[in-house]
Amino acid sequence: MTAPSATITITGDGRRPIRPLIEAAIQREIELLGVGMRRGEQRVAAFEQQHGMTSEEFLRRFQNEELAETLDTIDWIGELQLLDRLREKATMLRGLHIAD
Repeated sequence: MTAPSATITITGDGRRPIRPLIEAAIQREIELLGVGMRRGEQRVAAFEQQHGMTSEEFLRRFQNEELAETLDTIDWIGELQLLDRLREKATMLRGLHIAD
């Protein structure tokens, strides 16, 4: 499902162009999300290594109640959910278009 399009108008005082500032802020946020995603991917990889299974297998087994709910499994699920949200935000920001 595609999110509805939205238009935002940002105006400045006219003394300085604001487009470069907005573009830089968006790019910086994308970079910060990238840092968060890499850290999340490292933590997820550590869970996978520690438990000897992929995250996909873990989720399947957890949902089928083959694995107990522990602090570790809750942390793993939390990391996966956070990683999904970070990826979604980065995708949204990369899809922005600043009109002239």
